[in-house]
Amino acid sequence: MTRSPAHLDPPRSDRVTAAPRYLLHPLRPIARFLFRRRWDVRVHDVHEVPTTGGVIFASNHVGVIDGPLLAIFAPRPVHALTKVEMFKGLLGRFLWHSGQIPLDRYHADPAAVRTCLRALRDGRAVGIYPEGHRGAGDLERFHRGAAYLALVSGAAVVPVTMFGSREPGGTSGSLPRRGARIDLVFGEVWRTEPVPWPRTREQVEKSSLLLREHMLVQLDRARASTGRELPGPLPPTDVDPDPDTGVTDEGAP
Repeated sequence: MTRSPAHLDPPRSDRVTAAPRYLLHPLRPIARFLFRRRWDVRVHDVHEVPTTGGVIFASNHVGVIDGPLLAIFAPRPVHALTKVEMFKGLLGRFLWHSGQIPLDRYHADPAAVRTCLRALRDGRAVGIYPEGHRGAGDLERFHRGAAYLALVSGAAVVPVTMFGSREPGGTSGSLPRRGARIDLVFGEVWRTEPVPWPRTREQVEKSSLLLREHMLVQLDRARASTGRELPGPLPPTDVDPDPDTGVTDEGAP
């Protein structure tokens, strides 16, 4: 396959190893079957997802199974950014060979950025959780990565809202009860014009605030269409560590 000339635009993505795809496609039907044997998984509004071109799935994050749910049930195979702590031993090898991208959340990670850009510039889908950690899922804290990738690549951003992947009062590592209903709602596409190098922090922050506002609107629409509510915050003693960065409706911290 001929690579897009966009790979040469800074930051360059022609020299990074592409995330593998050979397990990404064939495992999805099997995984869907297994998940639906345990939970009542419902997927809504897949018509909102562009069928071609680079796509960024930007999801709220409430439970430990959000990553697998997005990878398995999104209408397009997803290369999801996953915290680097998960890439250890057999699990780490499985995650990489199934197309997931390791991310160091506490330091600048140009390799993760370039791997995402390579996927997007090749017309694939990338998954990202702007909140950065599991929590209430209400987008109170919103990291800049999704907007940055959109500004660089021009890829469409599809909001995703998860309901039911953690039950009220559940911990960050808890699973829903057997037979529980889980809803994945795909929202209206958000787009921004790509901005050439160099991109300023102010441009990324402004785009992040606009994307967050759009995702909050889609969250409210998902609530109304499904009749579901978020599970609320994690128990006070259960803290899912995450860098204290990102933007809120009041701007950057």
